[in-house]
Amino acid sequence: MFSHVKQLIQSSFRLKLLVLVLFPVFLVVPTTFWLAIDWSKEFSYQQLLMKVSTDIAVAHHAFEQVQQGYLSSLAHLAESYRFRKSYENGDWSNIRRELRALKLKQGYVFLHITDLNGKWLFDPAIKSGSTSKYSPLIDQAARGKPVVGVEIFTQDDLRRESLLLAENVVIPLIPTLHASPTTRNEETRAMLIRTIYPLLDANNRVIALLDGGVLLNGNFVFVDTIRDLVYGSGSLPESGWGAVTVFLDDVRVSTNVPLKEGERALGTRASMQVRTKVLQLGELWVDRAFVVNDWYISAYEPIYDVHGQRVGMLYAGFLEAPFRDARFKAIIILILMFFLVMTLSIVVAIRGAKSIFKPIEAMTEVVRQTQAGQDKRIGPVPSKDEIGELARQFDRMLDLLQERNQQICLAADELEQKVDERTYELKEKNMRLEKTIMLLQQTRQRLVIAEKLAAIGELTAGVAHEINNPIAVILGNMDILINELGDQAQPLRTEIDLIIQQIYRIRAIIDKLLQYSRPSEYSGYLENIDVNVLIDDTLVLVKHEMISHKVSIEKSLRASIRISINRQELQQVLVNLLVNAAHAIDQGGRVTIDTENLNDTGVIIRVKDDGPGIPSDRLSKVFDPFYTTKFSGTGLGLSISYSLIKRYGGDITVESKLGEGTCFELLLSKEPKLINDDQALMEFYAKATGSRQVMH
Repeated sequence: MFSHVKQLIQSSFRLKLLVLVLFPVFLVVPTTFWLAIDWSKEFSYQQLLMKVSTDIAVAHHAFEQVQQGYLSSLAHLAESYRFRKSYENGDWSNIRRELRALKLKQGYVFLHITDLNGKWLFDPAIKSGSTSKYSPLIDQAARGKPVVGVEIFTQDDLRRESLLLAENVVIPLIPTLHASPTTRNEETRAMLIRTIYPLLDANNRVIALLDGGVLLNGNFVFVDTIRDLVYGSGSLPESGWGAVTVFLDDVRVSTNVPLKEGERALGTRASMQVRTKVLQLGELWVDRAFVVNDWYISAYEPIYDVHGQRVGMLYAGFLEAPFRDARFKAIIILILMFFLVMTLSIVVAIRGAKSIFKPIEAMTEVVRQTQAGQDKRIGPVPSKDEIGELARQFDRMLDLLQERNQQICLAADELEQKVDERTYELKEKNMRLEKTIMLLQQTRQRLVIAEKLAAIGELTAGVAHEINNPIAVILGNMDILINELGDQAQPLRTEIDLIIQQIYRIRAIIDKLLQYSRPSEYSGYLENIDVNVLIDDTLVLVKHEMISHKVSIEKSLRASIRISINRQELQQVLVNLLVNAAHAIDQGGRVTIDTENLNDTGVIIRVKDDGPGIPSDRLSKVFDPFYTTKFSGTGLGLSISYSLIKRYGGDITVESKLGEGTCFELLLSKEPKLINDDQALMEFYAKATGSRQVMH
């Protein structure tokens, strides 16, 4: 049967079109409909769980606020002038009136004034020697801290306060579905909110305690107040019902869940699943649960007493039935709408398909006759839509399409060939241009550097020679004066030694200047140097520059590792950095130079100024050749310094913030990895072009 229907459909376009049109109606739409119903069910259920999670959080906050409210009432009484005056005067009759008024107003079941150990302080004519139940709250209050918490009182604890109170808290247990088995018939314990407030004397010392307790067993005002906060007007559907419950263990001791009309479900118990998860495991329960006699969307959380033990539960939830009924009504309406839409869709699909069948069947007949060798055309088609236009343009479009495809293929092949040729030519030209630029940059840098160093060396050598001659004459004449004066020169010996010392100092400066200006004569070999000593020698060379710019020098030389490097080349780098720092500051600033060990592998040298800093858009260019922000200079100092440091396998970096200054950092290895001149030049060119990838 199925194969027959399949063959019938495959042989008829009319049936295929009807199946395709009606398939969504009979399969896709119902499937989508049921998926939507299932999704809406899950979505609405998740929304209800999210709401009840919010409800339990509000109930928890309200529970804590109520506790703080009771503590505030004690604070108000304890800090009142009339109460403190009565206590200081020992007016126990007035104190009892104050305590009685607060008990009636706030609903305290007991309210005592005790010493720091919990012993009641009363007029001897009334009672003496009684003590309150011990609690960690007493110890905390005795240290001056107002405290509040939940406590469980046994029958003995309650009888200490009042025999009537002990009798009134007893709640008979009512058999409850899904509750855990128990042999108890009644709950004799009581859950209380206990508040203790310290009374202080004029020196802020605790002299007594104000101890009060509020009973939660059967306290409907308490749970109704929280319920009104959680499930106020408009928070639930018109027929909805929200409830809040306080459990002692798993027994409802205060609730607004109805057992039957006009009666609250006191003495009923929570289900075994809830008890296990909340009381035993201490986890939050957020799910639907059977509460007394109906299903509620429920949330339970554990209640902890002052000892940190789980002694009960706080519950917030609302009836599931109103939401379930509303969802069922929505589903029924959706089903009716679905069947109505599906019926209309079938009618429209069948009628609309007829306007498509005839033109397509006519085209099919023409195609078959054309394949058989007959010269046939579709002819006039009454349809004015796309199917009719397709029938009219069928033959002409096929011819045009074939012709255009051939033209496009030829054009594409030709274009691809031309693109490959142009791309290859462009790559070759770019490579030649890059090589030419690199050679030009290398040649230019070498010429400029050589010319500058030669000029500086020649000028410095001439100046040094001219200065050394007068120094030699002065030194010789000083020797003659000392010999001629003999003992008569002894009173001026200090001044004479100072003159000779300064002459040798001038000679040392000239020698260092010659070494700096002619590094090529001193380069080519490595020295094992102490960078701290080298820095002291370098500062002698730049001292005049610092003084002329009114720049002070601060040193912090902590490096202890000696490094192998060419002394004159490292000194050239330091001079360049120090002079640049002085120029950046200009007037009245400070330059800091410090050293430290780089683990055990080398040293770090930092040169930092407190000048205006370098903008971030210029910071990446400071090592580029010929780049300078000064009105004088060639812009080669930092580029040359970069090349010199890289020659020994070191590194130089810069950090700067506007308004805070600039810091150059040299990283030098104890055993340098020497790079030949060609590699150093390639690194120099990499800085000039902004890319270090040329160095291999």
